[in-house]
Parts: sequence; C-alpha cells; structure tokens
Amino acid sequence: MPKESMWMLRKHGCTLLRHSADRPFAVAVRQEKTYTANRGTVKTEVREAERVPLTDFQQIGSNVTLSNGAHQLKISVEEGPMGYTFQFEGEPGWGYIFSLPAKKHEAVFGGGEQYRQVNLRGETVVNFVSEHIKASTIIEKALLPRFLYREMPHGSIGSYAPMPVFVTDRNRLILFDTPSDGKADFTKPDALTFEFDRCPKSLTVLKGDSFADLTKALAERIPNRQYLPDWCYDGMILGVQGGTKTVVDKAFQMLDAGAKISAVWCQDWSGEIRTVMGKQVWWNWEADEKLYPDLKAAIQKLNARGVKFLGYINPYLVKDGKLYNECKERGWLITKQDGSVYHIKSTTFDAGMLDLTNPETVRYIKETLIGKNMLDLGISGWMADFGEYLPVDCVLHEGDPAMLHNVWPVLWAKVNREAIEEYGAKDAMFFTRSGYLGIQTYAPILWNGDQHTDTTKDYGMPCVMPASFSLGFSGVPLVHCDIGGFFSFMKMKRSEELFTRWMEMGAFSLLMRSHESIRPWANAQFDAPKVKAHTVRLTNVHTALAPYRKHCVQEAQKGIPAIRPDFWFEGQAKKGKDPYAYFLGDDLFVCPVIKENAGKRTVHLPKGEWVHFWTGEAYEGGKKYRVDAPLGQIPVFYRKNSPFAPVFQNAALR
Repeated sequence: MPKESMWMLRKHGCTLLRHSADRPFAVAVRQEKTYTANRGTVKTEVREAERVPLTDFQQIGSNVTLSNGAHQLKISVEEGPMGYTFQFEGEPGWGYIFSLPAKKHEAVFGGGEQYRQVNLRGETVVNFVSEHIKASTIIEKALLPRFLYREMPHGSIGSYAPMPVFVTDRNRLILFDTPSDGKADFTKPDALTFEFDRCPKSLTVLKGDSFADLTKALAERIPNRQYLPDWCYDGMILGVQGGTKTVVDKAFQMLDAGAKISAVWCQDWSGEIRTVMGKQVWWNWEADEKLYPDLKAAIQKLNARGVKFLGYINPYLVKDGKLYNECKERGWLITKQDGSVYHIKSTTFDAGMLDLTNPETVRYIKETLIGKNMLDLGISGWMADFGEYLPVDCVLHEGDPAMLHNVWPVLWAKVNREAIEEYGAKDAMFFTRSGYLGIQTYAPILWNGDQHTDTTKDYGMPCVMPASFSLGFSGVPLVHCDIGGFFSFMKMKRSEELFTRWMEMGAFSLLMRSHESIRPWANAQFDAPKVKAHTVRLTNVHTALAPYRKHCVQEAQKGIPAIRPDFWFEGQAKKGKDPYAYFLGDDLFVCPVIKENAGKRTVHLPKGEWVHFWTGEAYEGGKKYRVDAPLGQIPVFYRKNSPFAPVFQNAALR
C-alpha cells in the first residue's frame, strides 16, 4: 500500500491529531541520561545521541505505521464516542516525542500535583516523581529579609505526584499510559509536545463538553476508589505528639472546651529523633514503649470519647534500628549493585528501603508492620508517607528501577490499601503525599505535602490551591493539606494568625487535619492562647458541614474533584479572577486569606446569586467586592438556590 502524506483525526469539531511529513506526530529519540540524587531531589544530565522524525505514514484499517528508514512506530487506533486511544509498539531502547495540535491561547491544566500555578501553558512539566522541597530555598528564606526573597518559578519546583495526564480549556483530555521519565513542553504557540524515555503503552485523546465530562471520562479509565470513613466527618484531626499522656490530655482538653475532634494524629507513635532540622519520626514501625506506654489502653480511652488514633508509616527503616536489622538479614531491603544495602538520607540519618517488588517483603509489611503493629493496637489510620526516593540504579527483587521509580508511590499505596482490606478494617484509612497514575485507585485521600510555615506562593500556604486544582484535573478528586504547614527553620515559623488562617481554609475542605510542624515548640498550635477559641468554633463549623462534605465525596467518586478553581464552571482559564479562591463542590465558594494582617479581602464572585456564609447577606455574582475578613471568618459564599442552604445556615451559627 502506498504511503500517504497526511493523517488527521477530529472529534466534535476539534482536531485531536495531525500528522504530516514536515510536522510529524512522533519523533524517535535515543539518549543517554545520568541521575544524581540528594535526599529525594534528582538532577538529570541528558545527552541526545540520535533523533529520527517519523515522517512516513501508512494505514491499513485501524493500524497505522509511522516510519523513517528502518525505524517503525506501530499504532493501533481505537475510536470511541469522545475521541481516540492509540496503542503504541515502538523500538526497544528508544524514547519518543509526540506532538499534538494546540491553539495559541489554549490553557493546560493537570500534570499531577503542580504547586506554583494551575495554567501550565508556557511551562515545561517534568514527569518524574521527586522531592518537592529544596534545602537551599529553606536556608535562603531563613537568612534573607522577607522582601529580598525571590519566590521560585514553576520550573524550579518538583512534584511528589506528577502524572502524564492533562486537560485543556478547549475541553480536551490527554492521557499517556507510561511509567517512564519524561516531560511535557507547553511553550510552543501551536503545539503541545510530550517526551518520554521509553515508548508509552498508549495515548488517549478525548473531546468533551466540560471539565466535568473529562474528569468523569478519566475516572472510567483509571478506577477511582477514594473514600473517607464516617468518623472523618465528626470533627478535626488534631496533629499532636509527645507521648501518651500529652496526647490524651490535649485531646480531652479540646473536647472539654467544646471543640469537635474526630481523631488525634500522632506521627511520633514509633518514637522520635532530634536532628538539625527539628523533631523527626523514628522510622521503626512499632509502638515506642517509652514515649507511648500502654498505647492500646490509651487508644481505647480515646475511642470511648469518640476520638480515633492515627499513626505514621513510610517504606523505609532507620539504619541499625530493630526492624531494619531484621529486614536486612532477610534480604528485604533494596541493594546497590555490590549487594550492600542502598541507603537514603533524611536530613542527617540513613535508612534502608523496603523492597516492594518482593512478595515476602510485601506480606511482612501488610501482616506485621500494619496488621500486627498498628491495626491490632486499634490505630484507625495513618500517614503513608514518602514513596518518591527509589534510586534508578538500585537492585530490586524484580523489575527495572528506572521504570518503577514513578510507579513506586502507587505500589506503596497499594500495599497499604491491601493491608486494610485483608485485615477487614472497614473504618480505617490512610493518606499519601506521593503518587502517579493510579494513585486514586489505592489512596483514600492525598495531602499536599509539605508546605513551608509561611505565606509565600511558591512553598507556603497559597500553593495548596494550585496543587489541589492540578490533582483534580488529573483524576485525583480527594485532597487535603497539613493545616499550618510542615517546614520550619530558624525565623521561618508560623504565627497564631497564620495557623488560624490556615485552619479557616481547612474548615471549608473535606478533611481538617493539623500538623505540629518539624519544630512544634517554635510554631503556633491549635491550643495557643489566641487560637484555641477559633479552633473550637471552626471545628464545629466543619462538623456541621458534614452532609455537604459527604455529598462532595459522593460526587468525587464519579471523578469530579471536590476542590476546583474559580473558572471551573466558565470552562476557560481567562475567566478566572483569583488563583487562590476555590469551589468546594458546586455550592460553596471559598476565598482563603493569604496575606498577613489583612482585615479585608477582595472577592471576585462567580456568576449567579450568592449568600455570604457568615452574615446571610445576598450578593450578586459576576462582580468584585471588598469583603470583611476578621480572623476566624474566612470569606465564604453559598449559592442562594442550593439544596444545602439549611446546612450552611446551621453551620454558620456554630
């Protein structure tokens, strides 16, 4: 059959793919890549050895071949009601660059968790799971006056949870199924390009009528099994540490003060280690008998007053700890090429990594570390932390670490989910910070880790919103954050005002959970003198919103994100007025206060008729207002015709 010169596919009036000899859909690339890792942050050096534009096109039925000389990319095309899926078969050892047509001002969203901005047009997005925080930025903030600190641009900020899935405001969904390292380039005016080190399994390109159409379609392709147990709706999860007596006393003091508390989250349940950065968890996943004596009885005491106990776990074991030595002896830790344990470093201490490709290791994690050491104690949930540090040059029980690096956080979440289900702990849950394609199948909810304890837009409180929006566009509808942030160093520490402002935002979210930070003694907490009364009121508001929050979770099970940007219903980024305001579900519009010492906030109300949550005053949408924002009363509005109006009115009275 003769070769053709042009290949174009359209759906619902939109060109989804265009190929010609002078502008090929695919280019084959062979390159050499070197990785240098330091505490999860990875630097990459790339040398391109060969590039082959696949200019020739041949089609037989639903099968297409793109080629140039001896190099062939075979494509099986499947058409559906919303678009096309392309199954690829490329040459072994080669990477590929794919180009899709775009309009000049077409905005792009998604890419997993992107912290700096929601519209990624004009940016390059890296598809490699990595540490989000850089030590150099923390030090710079600590040493420089605030006015001299230059906030980091998008390209300088990594992601714990990148994903090769994007939505545009021409209502296109672009989904690559691949574990490969790569990047997306959105700097060209008329094309979106995607580069991967290995040939993807497939590409899906869809055209819908709305963002909701596309996220629903995404949920049909990647199963979404996120959830929240009923107890999560009963109040705030207090981030509290320090041992059995401290935890129980603080929980009961807050309950006696009138706060609604659903759980205590005690990340130091396994012990603590003091480092130059502050207080960190001792990575040995069993109860620390000195810090938490008779923990099972304490948990029962908390449960009797309706308070669950949450812990912490990650896939690492601190070097020379009890469990580390046991797993090292059994060969359950990943190794270097010479057979020695491959250690990763967290601030100042080393740890070994549990090998999630070894069935024996996985069984040990599920049955012993989680089942016996946590669930048997009565622990109802935990932070399943980390997952992004897998070295690409390690030796695993099975598989290529370079192709498993991005998948590792999903494997870690899978182990945790299976542990809960095999144990039969129907009311248990966990939350993760790292992820990749499929994380929504296993993790009940994600969190936006780890913010600085400040209001900078690159790493502080404001970056929670773009990160949540991006995850929503990427098929992960349930997300929350650490109230108060995590990283604190020298003069970087949260005030009572900042903690309260952050808590306001948490009250109008799906899950309200605080973090003591890495330096609890230097940062304001939920029971600080000027915070405690706000904690009491906001936890009551959050709990009174339970019927609406449950509704948002039900919608999320269809793939519709619970937290959405202000242009969600308008459908175009240029309609957005405030990158840090958000919809919680359809009917609440929330405007976090992200500036210090601000008694008012400018609000750009979306179209429609709105009611001020706190005052009951009616507002006309589509206009800008200057609204009072006293501490403890974040500017929030609900739709006048909302079926949940009685719920909102009741919550405002708390």
